[in-house]
Parts: sequence; structure tokens; C-alpha cells
Amino acid sequence: MTDPQNWPVPMPPPGQPTNPTDGQPPGHPAVPPVVPPVVPPLTTPVAPHYGQQTAPPPSHAASAQPGPYPGQQPGQYPGQYPGQYPQASQGWAPPPKPGLIPLRPLSFGALLGAPFQVVKRNPKATFGSALLIQSVSAVVTLLVVGAAGFFAVGRIESAPIGERDAVAAGSLTLVALSALVPLVLTIIASALLQGVIVLEVARATLGEKLTLSALWRSVGRRLWPLVLWTLLLGAAGLLAVALVAGLVTVLVLLGGAWIALAVVTGIIGGLALVAGGVWLVTRTSLVPSLIVLERLSIRRAVRRSWSLTIGYFWRTLGVQFLVAAIVSIVTQIITTPISLLFSVTTSVLDPTGSFDTLVPAIILYLVLLLVSLVLGAIAAVIQSATTALIYIDLRMRTEGLDLELQRFVEAASAAAQFGSAPLPDPYLTRAQA
Repeated sequence: MTDPQNWPVPMPPPGQPTNPTDGQPPGHPAVPPVVPPVVPPLTTPVAPHYGQQTAPPPSHAASAQPGPYPGQQPGQYPGQYPGQYPQASQGWAPPPKPGLIPLRPLSFGALLGAPFQVVKRNPKATFGSALLIQSVSAVVTLLVVGAAGFFAVGRIESAPIGERDAVAAGSLTLVALSALVPLVLTIIASALLQGVIVLEVARATLGEKLTLSALWRSVGRRLWPLVLWTLLLGAAGLLAVALVAGLVTVLVLLGGAWIALAVVTGIIGGLALVAGGVWLVTRTSLVPSLIVLERLSIRRAVRRSWSLTIGYFWRTLGVQFLVAAIVSIVTQIITTPISLLFSVTTSVLDPTGSFDTLVPAIILYLVLLLVSLVLGAIAAVIQSATTALIYIDLRMRTEGLDLELQRFVEAASAAAQFGSAPLPDPYLTRAQA
């Protein structure tokens, strides 16, 4: 016998009468068995993972009279039996990705791949800035150094024979001084490009896309600290090289057994310079990002970069080295065939070196120069973006910046919909905010 819902009749325990009328007094009406409903077991709550959305269990009042859900009968949860709690989500919900990267600490592979997406996401602001800056630097170098060299050669040739040595020394000094102009311009351009890419990566992480003019205006307020930091870093490298080279020179001038010591000093000093330079550059690689995004002075930016990279030195160095190696290999693959074609074509068209046919050689040289400028601009953007992404990743890991960015994205979305006051910059530290 079964009930109307085809539920089986439960069997009585051993020793109990199997017939409902057994053990009843004569004439007592038969009592039908009470069949308890089969209630599926409650779902065991599962500890949510990072970013997982779970439904909290309802209260007793809510479970007694649950509200209707779309597509469900009143009192029934989606996909559940009446009266059963909704089951917690078993899938992993990824963190939001409003822009360039997901708002969570990045994996090693994500750090390697994200810099190459910066150029693709906003090419006018990133690649355009790099190409413009490098083109201006190249043109100024050619004009200034070329004009100085042309003037020096003409002056040497027109000088009397007795005064030619003095004129040559003065002309070489003029050429050396003229080379300082493009050098200073290159330092300023490099600092400006670093700041532009850092700001672009920071805003792209929030889903924003700034124009080239907006980026330049924002970075212009922090340009001179960036330039000063670039000069200090370059001066420190030159000073270290000068000290080692000077020591080796003094040992060589002493002669005798000191020459062997000079060789040993040169080898050990060279290795120490490489190791020390890599260590110093890695530990201070976040300084441009800190100057632009957190608006710190150089001294505070150096100290903060030092503290952020504690425990992450090899990770920072590995990402920067691999990205630089990939960019260098791709650049060589593209430029080497063009360079070989330039050399072969020049030899075939002008085997005697008389330069009777300069037009094809000039065209090939201009093509090689243009390709080099394009690849150099892309490489500069990728390497600067790598440093900015490392900065954001380290702050996510050590300071919970990902939570701050998520709150900012949510507040920005609400502000765009309902209108509100301008939001504070999420990249500023809490003390600064």
C-alpha cells in the first residue's frame, strides 16, 4: 500500500505488529499508519573562497514563509524543495575586472602578460607618447650633434697648419658639449614617459581611459621630481664606474706586480658593479610610481619602495628581467634582417665605396631608423608598464589595495548613476587621504 504520492509505507520496528488491526481491542476501528514526509537533508554550508558570493541561511520566520522567487512557486526556493534552505554557491566567483587587470593579487604569468596589453588598450596615449618623445629626442640629437660636428670639421679644415691641433681640440670640446643637450633632453623625456605610463596603468586598472593631453597635464605636475630622480640614479651609476675605473688605472700606472692586481680588481669590481646595480635598481624600481601616484618626495619614495620590495626582491627582478628579455629578443628578430638587408644592399649598389648611388642606401637607413623608433617606443611602454603593475601588485599583497580599488569602482559606478561629490584617489595612502 502506498500513499497518493507513491511514498513507501515505513516498516515497523521488530516486535511490533505488522497489521494495523493487530493488538487493537475488538471493535476498535483500524487506525491508518502515519507516514512521515521525506525531507531532504539541509545543505552543509561551504566556506566561501575569495570572491565567492554565498546566500546566508534565512531566519526561522523567513524559512516558515519564504517569499516567491522568479519562476518558482510561493514558498519554494530556486531548485530546492519547499522549506529547504537555498544551497550555497559551489562555484568560484572571480574578482571584478573593470579594466586592465582583475582586482586581486596578480600571478607571475599575469604580471608577464599584462604589460603587453597596455599598448593595445590605449595606443594613442601610450604608444603615441613614446613615439613622439623618442622622435623628438632623435631629431634634436641629429640636428644639434650633426650641426656641431659639421661646424667642427669645417673649422678644422680651414684652420692653418700650425694652429690645426689647437683648433681640433676646441672643435672636439664643442662636439662633446653639444652632446649634453640631447642627453639632458633624453633624461627629461624618459622621466616624462615613465610618469605617463605609470598614470595610464593606474587609471586603466580602474577601467578609465585618459587622453594623451590629460595624461601629460597630470604628469607635468610631478615631472621635475621624476627628472631629478633619473639624474640621481644616473649620477650614482657613473660615480661607481668612475671609482672602479680610477682604481684600476692607478694600479696599472704603478706597473710591475700591480698590473696583476689591477686585472683582478677590474674583474671583481666589474662583477660587483653589475650585482650592486641590479640590486639597487630593483629595490628602487617603484620610485617613479610612488612619485606620480602617491605624490611623495624622492627621499620618502625611496624609503617606501625599499619597504614594499622586502620579501619580493626575486619576484620583482624576475618579472622585469623576463619582460626585458622578451622585448629584446623580439626587437632583434625584427631589426636583424633589416640591418643585414641594409648592409648587403649597400655593398651591391656601391661596391667601391664611391657613394655614387646614395638614394637607395639613404632610403634603407631611414626605414631602419623608423623601425627602430617604433620598436623602441613599444619597448619603453612595456617596460614602464611592468614596473607600474609590480607596484600595484605589491600594494595589493601587502596593504589590501585590491579592496580599496573595488570599493572605488563601486562608488564610481554609483556616482555616475546618481551623481555625487568627486571621489578620493584610491592610490593615496590612508595617511595621505
